[in-house]
Amino acid sequence: MRADARRNHERLLAEARAAFAAHGTDASLEDVARRAGVGIGTLYRHFPHRQDLMSAVFEDAVGALLARSHELLRADEPCAALVTWLRAVVAHAGEYRGLARALMAVSYDRGGEGSALARCSGPIREAGGALLARAQESGAVRPGVAIGDLLQLTHAIALAAEETPDDPELADRLLRLTLRGLKP
Repeated sequence: MRADARRNHERLLAEARAAFAAHGTDASLEDVARRAGVGIGTLYRHFPHRQDLMSAVFEDAVGALLARSHELLRADEPCAALVTWLRAVVAHAGEYRGLARALMAVSYDRGGEGSALARCSGPIREAGGALLARAQESGAVRPGVAIGDLLQLTHAIALAAEETPDDPELADRLLRLTLRGLKP
């Protein structure tokens, strides 16, 4: 990438992060481009679809979730490791208004498996699957629990918390209720 194109790319990402944090994932892309000092065509050359931009914005958080899962695979308590990681997933999904809904949509969008956001969710499934399998092998989580279902539940919890901002403890309460259902 040429230096000017790289600068445009970075400015677009910085403005998208700010816009998504302030206004949610439905923030105006025209506004993102304007604030980055480029035209909307430049934004679409770098990010042909809104999900491409969302994926690029969320890559850092996904990297942190993956790194955390690798650390937790070495934890002495497999169930506690899974719970710690699921809390991080809920926090990640709740970071930007609309992200939890978008993550839930790509989980079931079979036609969009090649989308940038769907490609981000694949490594998350693998990381969570490894933590879940370890917790199941230890006997702390019942067999038959699937990582896809567990991730959908965590995204739903993040969405519920997003819709109820006046109850900051809601996500943790819902996660605790969900986790009780995992035990054998």
